[in-house]
Amino acid sequence: MSSNPPLLMHPPLVAPILIEGRHPSLHLESRLNDLPLYQFQINWDCLGSALANVLERYPLLPGVVLVDQDAYTGFLSRRRLLEFLIRPLGPELFLNQPLRVLHSYARSDVLVLSGETPILVAAQQALRRSPELLGEPLLVQTQSDIWAMLDVQTLNLAAWQIRGIETQVRYERTQAQMIQSDKMSSLGRLVDGVAHEILDPVSFIWGNLSYVASYSEALLQLLTAYEAHLPNPPPALISLREQLEVDYLRQDLPCTIASLRKGAERLSKLASSLQNFCHIDEVHPKPADLHDMLDSILLLLKSRLSSEIEVIKQYGRLPPVPCFAGQLNQVLMNILTDVVDRQLNQAVSQHMEPEWLSARTGQDAGLSGYKPKIAIVTQVRSLLTDDQDESRWVSICIMDNGPGLPPEILQQIRQSCSIEQRAAKETSLTVSYQIVTAKHGGKFELRSRCQSSTTDKTVMDLANRDSLEVVPSPETIILDEFQTGTEFEILLPLF
Repeated sequence: MSSNPPLLMHPPLVAPILIEGRHPSLHLESRLNDLPLYQFQINWDCLGSALANVLERYPLLPGVVLVDQDAYTGFLSRRRLLEFLIRPLGPELFLNQPLRVLHSYARSDVLVLSGETPILVAAQQALRRSPELLGEPLLVQTQSDIWAMLDVQTLNLAAWQIRGIETQVRYERTQAQMIQSDKMSSLGRLVDGVAHEILDPVSFIWGNLSYVASYSEALLQLLTAYEAHLPNPPPALISLREQLEVDYLRQDLPCTIASLRKGAERLSKLASSLQNFCHIDEVHPKPADLHDMLDSILLLLKSRLSSEIEVIKQYGRLPPVPCFAGQLNQVLMNILTDVVDRQLNQAVSQHMEPEWLSARTGQDAGLSGYKPKIAIVTQVRSLLTDDQDESRWVSICIMDNGPGLPPEILQQIRQSCSIEQRAAKETSLTVSYQIVTAKHGGKFELRSRCQSSTTDKTVMDLANRDSLEVVPSPETIILDEFQTGTEFEILLPLF
C-alpha cells in the first residue's frame, strides 16, 4: 500500500449549472448567449474518478473547465475523456490520477468565442476546425468573464433553424417585392391611361382655342365697324350695350382666352409628365432626354415646391443617354423628394427658432435670412481610369444649401447601401443606389458639407471609386451660396 495520502478535491465540487438562454425563440440576430450553456469548473488537482462520477450523473454535460486557484488552465470534453478511458488499462491509469495528468494527454485545441458572437458566425467558425475536432464543444466567455460550454450539436441545430428563418424571410420579402412590383406596374398602367384620357379632351380644348380666339376677334371687329357706321344707335341698343358691358368685354375676352390657353397647356404638360414618369421600361435601355425627365418631375412636385424654395437649373449640353427611363425617373423622384423634405423642415425650423428665442428671452431675435434653394446641374464629365484613359460620363448633380448631414447619418446611409443591409431593409436611397449602379453601371454619390464639421466640404462617396479618379468638376464652385448642404450626384456612362 502506498504511504502517500489520497488527493482531496479542493474546493468541493459544485453541481453543473445550465443557463437556458436569454430569449425563448431564435431570430436572425441571435447570439451565443441566447443558447443553452453549461457552467461547470473543477480544480485540476481533483481525481479523474470525481469527474467521471459527475459526467455519469449529468449525461448532457459536454465537458469541464479546469482551473487552478480560480484561474483557467484548460478544458476537457466528455468525448476526449471517454477516448482515454476505453483504452486498455485506461481507468486504472487516469481515474486515480489528478486531472492535470489526464489533461496533459488529452489536450486539444479549443474554440473560444465571446457570448455576443452571432450564432451563424460561430457555426461557420466551428465548421472550419479540423475533422477530428468537429464534434468538440465550444467555450463561451460571457460578459461576467465566466467560462461556459456549448454543445456543438446545439449550435448546429440553432444555426439550421436560423437558416430556415432566413430562407423564409427572403422568400416572403421576394414575394412582397413581386407583389409590390406588380402593384406599381398596374398603377403605372392606370395612371398612364388616366393621363391619356386627360390629354384627349385637353387636345380638343387646345385645338379649338385658336378658332375661338379668331372668331371672337372677328366679332369684335364687326362690332367696331357697326359702331363706326352707326354713331347714334337706337335707345334699345344703347341699353343692351350697357347691360352686356361691351367695353369691358373687349378688354377681358382676350385675357380670358389667354388664361384658358395657359391652363390647357399646363394640364397637357402635367398629363405628359405623368405618362413619362409611369413609363414602362423594356428589356433594353433606350436613349432619353434627361432634361425633359427632370422638368417633368419638377412639375409633378410643383405643389410641394412652395414659394419659399427656389429651384436653380443649370443645364449643360447633354446627348441622349441610353437608360431605363422609368427606373431612372424613380431615382430622380426619390432624390428630389428627399431634398425637398429636408429643405421644408429646415425652413420651418428657421421660422420657429426666432419665435422660440423671442418667447424665452423676451427679445426679438429676427430671422436668420436663410433662403432654401435647390440647384440642379447637368454636364458631361471626364473620369480617368488607372490606365489614364479618359472616359465620358453624364453627371446629374442635385444639391441644396441646408446645414448638411452629420457624420453619423452619413455612416448610416453608407451602411444601408451595403449588400447585407440592403437585403435586410430597403429604403428609397438604397433602391436608387441599386438602380444606378447595378442596372445602369453608373455611380451614385452623396456629399455633405456641414457647418459644424471640422473639415469643411467633407465628401463621402457611396460608390466604389477605387478604379476611378475624378477630374475636378465645375459645379462645386458655380454657386457661392451652396457652401454648405447636401449634394447627390448621379454619373451615367456614355457608351
